[in-house]
Formats: sequence, structure tokens, C-alpha cells
Amino acid sequence: MRRRFAICIAALLASSVSAQAPVITPGGDPSVKSDTIYKLAVNPADHPEEAIVWLLDDGVIRYDDQGRESRTYRKIVQVLKQEAVEPLSEQSFSYSPGHERMTINWIRVVKPNGEVISETPSHIQESDVPASMGDPVYSDRKVKRVSLTGLAPGTILDYSITTEELKPFLPGDFFNSWLVNPEMTIVRSRYVVDVPASLDIRIREDNLNFPRQMKTVGNRKIYTWATGNIPRIKGERFAADSNGVRMTIMTGSPITWAKIASWYAGNAKDRYTITPAVAAKLSEVVKGAATREDSIRAIHRWIAQDIRYVSIALGLGGYQPRTPDDVIAKGYGDCKDKTTLFVAALDRMGVTAYPVLLNSRGGVRRELPTIEQLNHAIAAIKKGSTYQFVDLTAGLTPFGQLPYDEQGEFGLVVHPDGASEEVTLPADPDNSNSTSMRIVGTLSKDGMFDGMYEEEDSGAGQYFLRAMLENPLDSSTRASIPKRMVGRFFQGAEADSLQAFNGKDLSSPARITFRIHNAKATEHLGDSNIFTIPLGGMAHFATFAAELEKEPKRRFPIDAKKILGIGTRRSEFVITLPLGWKARLPLGVTATSPFGTYRSEYKQDGRVLTISRSFTGTRAILPPERMPDLIAWFRQIGKDDTKFILLDNPSKTAN
Repeated sequence: MRRRFAICIAALLASSVSAQAPVITPGGDPSVKSDTIYKLAVNPADHPEEAIVWLLDDGVIRYDDQGRESRTYRKIVQVLKQEAVEPLSEQSFSYSPGHERMTINWIRVVKPNGEVISETPSHIQESDVPASMGDPVYSDRKVKRVSLTGLAPGTILDYSITTEELKPFLPGDFFNSWLVNPEMTIVRSRYVVDVPASLDIRIREDNLNFPRQMKTVGNRKIYTWATGNIPRIKGERFAADSNGVRMTIMTGSPITWAKIASWYAGNAKDRYTITPAVAAKLSEVVKGAATREDSIRAIHRWIAQDIRYVSIALGLGGYQPRTPDDVIAKGYGDCKDKTTLFVAALDRMGVTAYPVLLNSRGGVRRELPTIEQLNHAIAAIKKGSTYQFVDLTAGLTPFGQLPYDEQGEFGLVVHPDGASEEVTLPADPDNSNSTSMRIVGTLSKDGMFDGMYEEEDSGAGQYFLRAMLENPLDSSTRASIPKRMVGRFFQGAEADSLQAFNGKDLSSPARITFRIHNAKATEHLGDSNIFTIPLGGMAHFATFAAELEKEPKRRFPIDAKKILGIGTRRSEFVITLPLGWKARLPLGVTATSPFGTYRSEYKQDGRVLTISRSFTGTRAILPPERMPDLIAWFRQIGKDDTKFILLDNPSKTAN
């Protein structure tokens, strides 16, 4: 039976690599026999942890040399468990009618023997994609929602969708990607790319365990990636994005970054005009600035904080900035609009600046140029032979810094004449990302603590405080913030006298203080007092280690950055004890590893008891074989499980 099944799969895969790419229409796919695929339905007992299995994962892409394309994706999904029925019964597919056409070729529910349960959806509705409320993005995308009937465990969902790109924004640019082994079992996978024979496309393959095939048929080249019996590979904690497990295929046109920059420069060439109204506003913004640098900072703050972020990505508007006059008149703009306004404003001052195209979350594949990888724009200020980069949408990021996700990433600097530079954006030192919390005060003989809370954060660690304080505080909010924060350490404590900063004042450090009163910190135990450590214990790391130890053999590399992040988190509690009191101090723990460092210290100097802890993250990609080292490190941290400290009172002992 096993041999027969293997032969069946081999035959199916061989039929996929046909002489020419299949032409798929609502009438069907001549290259795939549906009833043959349905017969590959699995035994649910062989997949006890899975709610579905993909019998077919199929993609057929066709390009022409102008970037027009059609993308047809087909999924044949076997339902194994009831929990999958509800999410599968509601499907949605989006497209942009201004330049795309979408066709639902078919979407039906069948039995493994091919008997049709439901030939068409019970309901189809098309609507606009609503703009998000946080950072509004208005687009011309539409979404088709469909409701299905008849799905149940033991049935099969079979659908095929074709989307055609009719008017590419940048002729000659295209890009697509394919994940061969997502987190489910796939019985058969096929990815076909059909291009003009004269076109040498870019191809990137990662971790494939099967070869691609290519045939030239007339004036077309057909690339086919076909495989089968792909086992489910579950994701793992702290998995590196770049790994040897996920099989991926990326295909793109032979376009260059220089061509993309030239195209963007052409789109923006007439968008830098400073009208009298804009000039008047700029004069108002820089009024009172003592130096040119002060003027640049004032313009940066105004655009980043006072011009609202709203993206109108309608048609070419997603790739063409609006004019400064339009942005100022409306009071909003997206990343391109804000960057263009900033560049134009600096040019009026005699300062050279350029737009920079990038991906807001990083990860650009430099060897695959395409506008599909670029979704953001910032500015580069010319500083001699270097640049200073600023993100005009990051209203809480101090001037001269970049949001963490952009640091160290690819940027495409675009000059007005269409020339370009490929750069790596600067990254702050890891130790500039920190949070530092300190509680300092005095313990009375009756166990009440009074003192001060202090916190100062920097780099990637500063945004929580800045966001909390970006708007003026009314009396109620000013009173509630310290009470809410002190509740993390002492129950029933009073807190007041908040000293805060303006979160939007980018020249001010992110620092707050407040007073703590009447915090019950100890309980009596015979002749001693039990002091509850406000910072808690680290026993949960030992628990985490035990959980990791139970997991199956690891497959993914370990990304140390995903464990502790980058930078240092410090916490310190400094308490002045009553005269003569002595603390029974536990041993501190120092746990150093390639994954990061943890340190704790407990000491008493005279009457002053100090408890401190710090975590420092690191950048490293470790092989999966290092999982035992990670578990051992977690266990070592978990040894610092002290939650209480005994405080001896000599006067009571003497009595």
C-alpha cells in the first residue's frame, strides 16, 4: 500500500511539470485531476494534533515583460476536526479594482469520493476594506467575503482564485514568494512561474530538498517546483527568522534598485514646491530658533507630531507623495508626504536632504529589487560625506534616532535627478537601549515603607513612558499613574507627587519619579520580620526550562534577541533599615551565556539593604543543538527564587 501511494504521488508530481503552464479558468485546471487529489485524503487517526490537512497547495504565476501578471492559487483542504469548520466556512479574498481583476474560479465542498456537497458559496458580498483607526490607511482595495455550507469533519474544501495585475505601477517590476512547508501537513505542493523566454528572472531558493525544473516552450519559460508528502513542522519558541527549516521560493524581475529610485524620483519631481502659504507656515515653525540646527529640529518636531499620519493609498497615490501645500492645508499625510515636506523645507533653508525608501519592519532581500519590498519613506540629511536619518512618522523618536525596527536595515536614498544610493541605516549601540527602575526609601520598625520611585529609560526602552505621557496630564490622570505603578510592588500603598516629563519633548530624557507612602513591606514572624521583595522571584524561569525540556527535538535555530530583547533592564531596591536590624541575605546569582546575562545581588552596608537585578540581551543565532544550554541557563536564573528576606531585630531577640 505504501509503495502504491508513493507511485501515485510520483505520477502526480510528474504530471505537474507539463510542457506548458496550465491555463486555469472557472471551467477547471486541466493539469490537475480533482478526483485524483481527493483520493489522497488522509486517515485522521494519523494526524491526531491537526485540524486540517492540505491535500493540494498550488500556485501558478504568469508574467509578461511589462510586469502584468496573473496569480492563481488553489487550496484543497481536508477537514479533520470540528474546530476547523467555523473558520473555514468564512473566507475572504481582497484585490484592488483600479488595477487588478479577481475571479473566483470555484469554491466548493465535496466528499473524498468527489461527490459535491455544495457547488457554490451560500453568500458572496463585496465591500471596501475599512481604514484602520490607529494609523488610518485609506486604499482602493475591495474584499469579497464568502460563506460556505456543508463543511464538516470528513469533507473537503476546494477553491481556486485568480488575480490579474492589469496596470502595474512600475512596468517591468514583479515579485512573488512561496512557502513550501507552512505549519500543516501538505500532501502535494506545486508552484509554477511562467515568464517570457527572453526574461532572466531573479530566483532565490532557501532550504529546498527537491530540485526545480525549467522548460522552454516557444517564447515562454516555465519554472516548476513540485513536491509532496510534506510533514507538518510546528513553530518553535525563539525561532530565528532565517533558518534551515522553512523551504521558501522567491521570484522577481531583473529590475534594479537604481531603476526603482529613478521611477520614484520621477513620481515626486514636481512635489517639492514651496508656495507662499507653506513658506509662511515654515517661518512660523522656526520662529525663535537660534541656530540652523534648532530650525531643523523644530521642523522635524512639527512634521512628526503636529501633522497627523493618514495614508491615502489610492492608485498611484501609494507611490507618489502629495505636495507640501496639500499636506499643510489638510493637516495630515503619510510617510511619503511628511518626508517630502521635510525635504522641501530643508531645501528652502539651504540644507540638502533626500527621501529614503525602506521597509518599516526591515528584512529587505537586497538581491531581489522590487517596490513590493518597500513600504516606508524617511529622510536623509546630508552631513558632509554621511547622512543623518530621521523618520517623520515616529513622533516619539528623538531627533537623530530611528525606530528600532529600522536600525541596521536597507535604505534606498533617492536623489532628485533619479540617482540613488543603497545604504545600511545606522544602528544605536545595544547598550543604549535600557530601562532602569529604582525604589529608594526607609523602613520603619512597624514594617511601613516610605520612599521614592525613579525610572529612566532610553533607546528602544523609552517608548512606554513617552506614549504614557505624550498628552498633558489632568489632575485625575496625574494622581492615578503613581498609584497604578506602585501597585505592582506594594498592596494598599499610597503614591503621589508625580514628577513627569512631556512625552513629546524629544530633548527631555524619559524619566519619572513619585513618592511612596505607607507601604506595608514586612510581616512579623516571631522575633523577626519577613520582608517581601517587591521585585519578586525568578522561579518561573525554572518552570520555563522544564517546559522546554519536554518539547520534541528542536529543529529551528535559536534567536537570542527574541529571548530578552536587546539592551539592559535594571531594577534596584534600596532600603534603609531600622537601627540594628540585620538581613539574612540569600546568595546572588550570575548567569552568563550566549543568550544573555542575568545578575542579582543582595547586600547590606550598615543600615542600607540593596537588592538589584539586571537582564542584558544579546544578538546571536545559535544552532538548535544549543537548546540544552538555553535550558541550563534558564535553570540557573531560576535559582534566584528568593521572594522573602528575614530581617532580625536585635532588640526583640534580647528581650
